[in-house]
Formats: sequence, structure tokens, C-alpha cells
Amino acid sequence: MGEIFYDWIDSPIGTIAFVVGGGMLRAVEIADDADTALARAGSRYGAMERNYGTFAHDVRDRLEAYFRGDLTAIDGITVGADGTTFQKSVWQSLRAIPAGTTTTYGAIAVSVGTPLAVRAVGAANGANPIPIVVPCHRVIGANGSLTGYGGGLARKEWLLRHEGALLL
Repeated sequence: MGEIFYDWIDSPIGTIAFVVGGGMLRAVEIADDADTALARAGSRYGAMERNYGTFAHDVRDRLEAYFRGDLTAIDGITVGADGTTFQKSVWQSLRAIPAGTTTTYGAIAVSVGTPLAVRAVGAANGANPIPIVVPCHRVIGANGSLTGYGGGLARKEWLLRHEGALLL
């Protein structure tokens, strides 16, 4: 993985701290303030230093562009999250959900070849270490309701409205 670095941006939903290493985005933490977001990132990866290198700068630029309204800006970010084979398959499926649309846990289960594993998909969704870029916020309940989101339901709703997704 090589050296691990961090940076952050301020956004309409709070501070977005992100961790990069090995030319990939490794984690995103969302919090009300930079200290909390960075502490969460640090608890996952330990000592890191702030980086202004090319990849970190690109991630920062793409996140800022996303929040300014360029909803596809985050699509090109290379991600590399640690997880099980099943989790990674779910996270890969999440990246295929276009901005402005939503899907269900059941549909994700079908897309990864495990149609009866709806709860396992929910658990993998909840374990996603790269929210926003791996858009777990685009997954809703089968009845159209907003369900759990690590950053809080208010942030999930904001992200979906920002993307133009229709909500009940």
C-alpha cells in the first residue's frame, strides 16, 4: 500500500476527510468538524501526514467539483478499500449506480449473484469505508424509504437531493 496520506475539504454536509495510499482512495470520513473527521481517519490508519501530491490533489479537486454540481467528477477516482471478497463485490456494484438514481438492497444482492443475501448486502453497504465516492447513499429500502447511513440520514437525504434523485 505504501505511504498513507490524508487531506480534507469543507462541504455542505460537513468536513470530508479522505485517506489516500498506493495511488488509490482508501477511506472517506464525514463529520461536523475537521478534528472529528481526521480523528476517525487516523483511528483507521494510524499516523499519517497531510499530502498535497498529485493524487491527493486530484481527489480533493474531484470532491469539490462534485459538491459544486459536477456529479460525475467522483466517478474517475481509483478506490482501494480493504474488505472481504463479498464486500468488494457489493462496493463495486455500488459504483455502477448513476448519480440521480437509487436502487434497493435486493437489487444489489441480485447484481452480485446472491439474491437471498439482502441483509449481507446491507451489512456490506454499512461497512463501506469510502462513502460518497462508493455511493452507498444511493441504496434505499424496498419501500422507497431512506434507511441507515453512517453519516446520518440527513446527510444521505442531502446527497440524494443534490444528485436529483426522487425521494418519497
